[in-house]
Amino acid sequence: MTSVPPDRPTGLNPPELNRRSLCKLLAAAAGTAALAPQAMAEGFTPPTVVDVGKVENGSVTFPPWRGPADTPSSQPATPLPPEQRVGFAIVGLGRLSLEEILPAFGESLYAKPVALVSGTPDKLKAVATQYGIKPEACYSYEDFERIADNPDIKVVYIVLPNAMHRQFCERAAAAGKHVLTEKPMSVSSRDGQAMVEACRQAKVKLMVAYRIQYEPYNLRARKLVQDKQHGRLVAYTATNTQTVAEDGERQWRHKKDMAGGGSLPDIGLYCLNTARFITGEEPVEVFAQLYSPAGDPRYAQVEETVQFTLRFPSGTFANCLTSYGARDDKYQRLNLESACVDMPNAFLYQGQQLSIIERDGDATRNGRLTLQPKNQFAQELDHMAQCVLHDQQPWTPGEEGVQDHKLMEAIYESARTGQPVKLEPVQGLDHFRGTPPKQS
Repeated sequence: MTSVPPDRPTGLNPPELNRRSLCKLLAAAAGTAALAPQAMAEGFTPPTVVDVGKVENGSVTFPPWRGPADTPSSQPATPLPPEQRVGFAIVGLGRLSLEEILPAFGESLYAKPVALVSGTPDKLKAVATQYGIKPEACYSYEDFERIADNPDIKVVYIVLPNAMHRQFCERAAAAGKHVLTEKPMSVSSRDGQAMVEACRQAKVKLMVAYRIQYEPYNLRARKLVQDKQHGRLVAYTATNTQTVAEDGERQWRHKKDMAGGGSLPDIGLYCLNTARFITGEEPVEVFAQLYSPAGDPRYAQVEETVQFTLRFPSGTFANCLTSYGARDDKYQRLNLESACVDMPNAFLYQGQQLSIIERDGDATRNGRLTLQPKNQFAQELDHMAQCVLHDQQPWTPGEEGVQDHKLMEAIYESARTGQPVKLEPVQGLDHFRGTPPKQS
């Protein structure tokens, strides 16, 4: 009986594995693999277009694979190649830029960050390293004009305190760059109109970052109203509240010259702008009241709480409340003739909900609508990029921001006098808006 060599594992009774036998085994395995396509052709069903899809105009599409009872799958995204995406310079590296806007480029299909502007050198360097921004594409506020020499920058996104928007909008326009500015677009309708004129003269586009107008649940609510599926919109109710730290008076939002006001232009603007967006109308009358706690240094210059009512030409009333003094709540409700639409978290960055409450025979149905969530910041970045690529007027142009400033000024006037303020009627729907957004 042949003994097993000490260097061979026990249990291997076949002939000793040497280089020649190992090569034979590998060749046999390769031959078996080569036969796999033939075996599939002979004994297996090859994949169909349902699984493989097809290419149409450079995009991969799939036919429906679920039955009609199921919600259909969305088609794959069709992002532009990186070198074809529109380059953005982000001006201001505060919380919003770092927590929401820069990360949103990761979900964008048409936009990319190519430059940064900041007044804090160490932060500028750190963020540039994180996002792969070249050192020569990093600018201070003082040398901002150098962006004119960077052809990669097509759009300047201004994320600065409100009072700085006009200055940097005018400087960006003079450098030949399109402008996307955070809301509110400035601190007054006068400054807002100056921004519109500066961009018009420079022949560049101006868009205000009203992210809610690009958010799927709010877009669906608008469609429900304007399609009149449930009759006329009788009333719109919106609440946007949050609290601020005890030392909040040191924040720029509590300085009137920097912010333009308190809770109204900061978070109450969501109630105001969304009421106009949902209805498509412009109000003909406003009535408002303000409150600020006495002796609180946070409200020495700006208001804590604002309650205001808008009356629209169709007869719809919008009842809105905003405050820095109540726990975070961002809620809206639509009262239609034959249904009620509840929307918790309506103004949050994510987590929107929409429920339709209506009659169902002899019962009441409370049905929650589930939509595919989309990053609001990525949606607005992509819309601005598409407007640049296709030479279109943004859905939320500068004129939209100017109108909101005029309405906020009327709200403050009503609160000051204690009387309603009548407004000049504006004919038609979406009077100040441009090209509707294409949901990516």
